[in-house]
Amino acid sequence: AVNHRLVSDAFAGRLTSKAPVVEQANTRLPQPVLLAEFRELIAAGALLVDARDGALYADGHLPGAIRLPLGEVETLLEDFRRKADPARTLILYCSGYGCPDSFDLGLRLIAEGYHDVRVFEGGFPEWRDAGLPLDKGAP
Repeated sequence: AVNHRLVSDAFAGRLTSKAPVVEQANTRLPQPVLLAEFRELIAAGALLVDARDGALYADGHLPGAIRLPLGEVETLLEDFRRKADPARTLILYCSGYGCPDSFDLGLRLIAEGYHDVRVFEGGFPEWRDAGLPLDKGAP
């Protein structure tokens, strides 16, 4: 069965809403970065941010990365703001594909006013498996 009146109204444009279109809020998302572009961004002054917990950071992290675990963002954010200019490119990473911490932290940092937030989705495992250098120890 077909509602001929409904079909006719749809083709005649009588089903469109007369309500004004409401602009959605700025919904910027962290952008992905691949290992190939990683070095270019670092050379241009990007800041590495490790979103993993402190024990994982101490066991090994990317050289120059500062620690901002998603689980401790409330207590560490003020100190992070002093270290990281909102205009600076940030590259966030965590424990690789399937780990949402770097993306979720990226959303939080965008909400806090950071403009260029990237996520290295392969994270620590991809870096390590590529045989690239690692630092160890607490910050």
